[in-house]
Amino acid sequence: MNKKKYMKELYPVQEIRDLKDLLDSSAIRFSHDTAYLVKDVPGGTYQSIPFWQVKQDVDSLGTELIEMGLKSKKIAVVGENSYPWVVTYLATVNGTGVVVPIDKELPEKEMLHLLERADVSCVVFDGKHRDVMNVIRHEVDFVEHWVDMNLEPQEDSQEIRSWEAIRAEGKAKLSSGNSEFVEAEIDPDALCSLLFTSGTTGMAKGVMLSHRNIAANVYSMSQYVQIKKPGIGLSVLPMHHSYEMTCHIMTALYQGVTVAICEGLKHIAKNMVEAKATVMLGVPLVFEATYKKIMKQAAASGKDKTLHKAMEISKRLHLYNRGDAAKKMFGDVHKATGGHIDLFIAGGAAINPSVIEDFQAMGFPMIQGYGMTENAPIIAVNKDRFSKPDSVGFPLPGTEVRIHEPDENGVGEVICQGPSVMLGYYENPEETARVIRDGWLFTGDYGYFDEDGMLYISGRKKSVIVTKNGKNIFPEEVEFYLTESEYIEEALVYGDEDEDGDVIVKAIIYPNFEMVNSEEGELENEELKRFLKGVIDTINEQMPLYKRVRRFGVRRKEFEKTTTRKVKRFTPENFESDC
Repeated sequence: MNKKKYMKELYPVQEIRDLKDLLDSSAIRFSHDTAYLVKDVPGGTYQSIPFWQVKQDVDSLGTELIEMGLKSKKIAVVGENSYPWVVTYLATVNGTGVVVPIDKELPEKEMLHLLERADVSCVVFDGKHRDVMNVIRHEVDFVEHWVDMNLEPQEDSQEIRSWEAIRAEGKAKLSSGNSEFVEAEIDPDALCSLLFTSGTTGMAKGVMLSHRNIAANVYSMSQYVQIKKPGIGLSVLPMHHSYEMTCHIMTALYQGVTVAICEGLKHIAKNMVEAKATVMLGVPLVFEATYKKIMKQAAASGKDKTLHKAMEISKRLHLYNRGDAAKKMFGDVHKATGGHIDLFIAGGAAINPSVIEDFQAMGFPMIQGYGMTENAPIIAVNKDRFSKPDSVGFPLPGTEVRIHEPDENGVGEVICQGPSVMLGYYENPEETARVIRDGWLFTGDYGYFDEDGMLYISGRKKSVIVTKNGKNIFPEEVEFYLTESEYIEEALVYGDEDEDGDVIVKAIIYPNFEMVNSEEGELENEELKRFLKGVIDTINEQMPLYKRVRRFGVRRKEFEKTTTRKVKRFTPENFESDC
C-alpha cells in the first residue's frame, strides 16, 4: 500500500454489460468455487454454496416468479441478510421485474407506506418479520403475492407462499424447457432497482437505478480494489443498502470472492474467525467499535502502553508497507480477528483518519471511499495499493468529479457525472431536477482536491455553520475532535446564537459512560457536566477560536441513528439533552 508507483495504475478487469451478464460470466469463471458461506441454524457451522448453484437458484426462482405473473412488476425484499435475500434480488432484476429493497428496521406504518408508494406486487420476507407482514398484508389489497423465505415447502399456500417451494417449482419448469427467464432480454438503461434512502434528513426519496448504473460502479471500483484470492468477505451491513449490495455482494460475485453471511453485529468477531474472513466492509461505527474493543482488551490485560508504543514504532518504520512484519508484531490482535484479514473498507460516513492509521500500524490494511445511493453508490475510493487515511480517494474511472463554486481554499460542493448517476427520483421530477443539472449530480457535500487529485470531504452543505463574519464551520470536523476523547462516545454539533446574535458552536454529547464511571464513579447530572466541561476545554485548545465549542448539552441515551449507524442529524429528538 501507499507506493507512488501504484498511484495511476489500474487493475485489468473484464467488462460487463449488466447484472445478468455479471452473474452468467461469474458462474462460468468461478463455477465450483465457493460463492457463499451460510449457516442453516444460528450458531451452526458455515456451509458452502458454489457459484454454479447461485446461478441455478436465480434461474429457478426467476422462472417461477414470471409464472406467477410478476413479469415487469415490482418485488419488495424485507429481511435479515441471507442467501435467499441475494437470490431474490438477482432473480428479480435479471429478467423478472424491479427489486425494491426495504429497510427491515422501519416501523410498520412506514414500511406499509413505502410498499404503497412503490406499487409493489410481491413482498418477499423472512421469518423474523412474519408477524409484521401478517399485519400489513391484512391492511393492503394491492400486493398479489406474499412469499416467506423461511416457510417450509409443505406449508406453502395461496395466502403465503414458501420461497423454497417456488424455487423448486421453477427448477422443475427449467428442466422441462421453460426458458423465458433465462432468455429474458435486459435493457441496461431501464429501471431495475428502486431504493428508498434512509438518510439523516427528511422524507425517504426513491432512488431509481439501472443495470448500467450498478454494473459500471462494480466494474470501475474493481479497477482500484482487488480482493486477494482466496478472498472471503464478511457481510455485516444490511443488504437493502446500496453500499453493501453494490460494493460487497455484487463486487464479490464479479471478482469471484466468497461472501460469508454474518449472524449479526454481536457476532462479527466470532463469525470473522469461523469464516476465516479476509475482508470486511463497514461503516465507521463498526470499525470504531472494533478498535475500541481492541484498546479495551489491551487495557484490561495491562498491555495498553505496550500496544501504543508498538503502533508508534510501526508508523515510524512504515510497517504497513510490510504487512507480514506488522502482523507478527501485533500477533494477538490478528488472532482475535481470525488471522486472515487483508483489507478493511470503510464507507457510508466519514471516519476518523486516526482509526485508519492505527489499524494500518497494526497490520490491517484499511481504506475508505465516498459515495451516495444516487450514484449507485461509489463516487471515489482509495486504491488498495495507494491510499491516504484522511482522503476518500480518487474519482472512479469513467466518473468525472468537480468542485462547484470553490472558495479561496478550493472548497466547494462536490458534483459528479458518469454512468453510475441515477435515473432520477421515483415520481419526483422536481427533486430530480434540483440534484441533476445538465447531467451533473449535485451531492450536497463540500469537498476539495489535493495535489495528487485525491478527494477530501469537508462536510454536508445542509449542516455547515456560517458565522456572522462569514466563517464556515463543518460540524463533522468538530465532532472528530470531540470523539477523539476517550470520555466522549458520540457528539452532534450545530450552530446556535449567543446573546449578541452571533452564531456559535454548540454540541450535544453522549459520554462514554464506561470510561467516565471507571475513573470518576457514577456522576450526577451537574457533576457530569462539570467533568465534561473540563474535557471540552482541553479539546477547544486544539481548535481555532471560531470553531471552539461554546455551549454543550449531555445525553444519557444514544442518538437516534439510521440502520447504517449514522446519526440522524436533523431529528429533533437528537437535540434533546438531560443536563
